[in-house]
Amino acid sequence: MTRPQSREPGRWTRLLQERPRLLGAWCLVAAFGTYACMYGFRKPFTAAPFEAAPFGAGMKALFVLSQVMGYTTSKWLGIRVIGEMPPERRVGTLLGLVAVAEGALILFGFLPPPYGCLPMFINGLSLGMVFGLVLGFLEGRRMTEMFVAGVCASFIVADGATKSAGAFLLEMGVPERWMPSACGMLFLLPLLWFVGMLRNIPAPSDADVAARSERPALSRGERRLFLIRYAPGLGAITIAYVVVTILRSVRADFAPELWAGLGSPGPPAVFTTSELWVAAGVLGINGLTVTLRDNRRALLSAITVSCLGLLLVVLVIAAQGVGQISAFPFMVLLGLGLYLPYVAVHTTLFERLIAMTRERANVGHLMYVADTAGYLGYLGVMVGRWTMSDGDPGISGILNLGAGCALFGLLAMLLAALWLSRLCRRNPSHPPTPALG
Repeated sequence: MTRPQSREPGRWTRLLQERPRLLGAWCLVAAFGTYACMYGFRKPFTAAPFEAAPFGAGMKALFVLSQVMGYTTSKWLGIRVIGEMPPERRVGTLLGLVAVAEGALILFGFLPPPYGCLPMFINGLSLGMVFGLVLGFLEGRRMTEMFVAGVCASFIVADGATKSAGAFLLEMGVPERWMPSACGMLFLLPLLWFVGMLRNIPAPSDADVAARSERPALSRGERRLFLIRYAPGLGAITIAYVVVTILRSVRADFAPELWAGLGSPGPPAVFTTSELWVAAGVLGINGLTVTLRDNRRALLSAITVSCLGLLLVVLVIAAQGVGQISAFPFMVLLGLGLYLPYVAVHTTLFERLIAMTRERANVGHLMYVADTAGYLGYLGVMVGRWTMSDGDPGISGILNLGAGCALFGLLAMLLAALWLSRLCRRNPSHPPTPALG
């Protein structure tokens, strides 16, 4: 049975229902654009050093810590909010959250640096649920992996692009305190356009539901039951995801410092250029799982890619430690190794687990459980850096942290692979996914 529409379909929605190929391109562009524009309200401030502020470079670490605290709180709240969110409320909620985030950035401009932590907390609190809202339009479809890979590519590229935009505004003379809100305003109109595209995406078709199962809003009991039933595998995947989230977040939030520590600070465009290479590799590799109709094969392929990604992180860090790799390929390969498992969790592991087991569940709920754990881990690292040093991780800190964490994450992902292999053997293969037409 097709999921009911919450409103009378408009002209564009009806057109998309009639043309599946157009729908695929529309979903990809809408999701990519929406999430990329959201980053314009979240990440540009990390391009500023804030060295003239009290505590010197440590002030930036405190701002990052405040935003991560808000983001972590939002992820924890989102376990329930996103899991229970009805489709008709997604667009209004998304726009309201972005408006609050921009208001917080404007407040950041007015307040002297030590008090900027409060608006940064509010900014993170409001933006932490945006991913789950966008994901709600995409999951449970035969092309879900490709759509969500597009969203993940958007935050890989946008992470660098919004830093480049922030660095450009600083070069143009915009004060550090006002640069984040000014950058947000640059992305406001494009965001409204892409959210309008999201609003016209129709519900999954009958063929989508047959291939991937229904994705209903869940009660508290249903959410708890699924977590308990699949606790061993979900726990191992989440542990690996925590490790990847910590390393990915450090690489993203302290990118200017890392480039400088590697001896290659470069122009503002270097942030975008490096992430374009990462996004291309991740999108190409993770997006290919959409071609695997069998949910079991897709699951095992995704877990294999995740293990290889973490192994790449270990090898790249070892090469950097002995001086065998230069700055640009190091940052690109490090990003590729981290984003392969990070994106696999977003696009495939939870999506195909639900599709294979046919359980009452949705990806948004599982992602917010994993994200809560991931950002709690990053928060712990940030607090540790803040209390034990000046808050600047430096290249040596990244190498030491990254090598140990990547090995631990690889072990956890291998345990998850063993669990998934056993689970796949116990679950009979469902009829092949209907072809797109």
